[in-house]
Amino acid sequence: MQKLHKSIGGLLLAAGIAAWGMAAPAGAAELTGDTVDTSAGPLVIHPINHATMALSWNGETIYVDPIGGAEAFEGLPAPDVIFLTDIHGDHFDDKTLAAVEGDDTKIVAPDAVAKQMSEPVRQHTQVMANGDSGTVADIDIEAMPMYNTTEDRLQYHTKGRGNGYVLTMGGTRVYIAGDTEDIPEMRALKDIDVAFLPMNLPYTMTVEQAADAVLAFKPKVVYPYHYRGSDVEKFKSLVEEGNPDIEVRLAKWY
Repeated sequence: MQKLHKSIGGLLLAAGIAAWGMAAPAGAAELTGDTVDTSAGPLVIHPINHATMALSWNGETIYVDPIGGAEAFEGLPAPDVIFLTDIHGDHFDDKTLAAVEGDDTKIVAPDAVAKQMSEPVRQHTQVMANGDSGTVADIDIEAMPMYNTTEDRLQYHTKGRGNGYVLTMGGTRVYIAGDTEDIPEMRALKDIDVAFLPMNLPYTMTVEQAADAVLAFKPKVVYPYHYRGSDVEKFKSLVEEGNPDIEVRLAKWY
């Protein structure tokens, strides 16, 4: 079980877990945010907006679903690895990718996303399908399904189009769900240290669905993200009432 550390920052977190750092100034060479210990050094988690985040681990900077143009990443380190989950505009923007990627940036994406990329961006992209696994920059990757199951939401995310990801970094398993409901593949996950779950209607799931899934797969720490318009305080209460050993962190995504 990985030990999570507490430091000074802008969010109050549970004792012995982590800290929220101040936003990085323009030109900063180091990412700030919640810090999670791994066997290969700290994992830093830096929410940006909605479904977009930056991570730092083992000397690598990782972007997840970067959108918003270069200005959204001003002052952050350039990405070594980028993970993309879906074709929708709140997850994929080719112009942003072109603005933030470098010559050595590695991109991981589902085929549906890769097909919509410009050729220069696509040249840096490794396509993964649901169920695929691989390693990039010493990060072990499992591409997970993400899809809708409720009848009136089926048109939003079809099974097999997008990817969630389980990333293993220094023995710490991080689940980035992408746009999905509480699918069986999520509920069957094991040994997840940190999870990011969406909860906004009509596109993903309700806070009740998300909480029920969390109680099923029992991550050590869970972040609600991609939650615009949802009651994340209710999600936090439902999880903590169901299993007080699971920590819910309400970071600033908006």
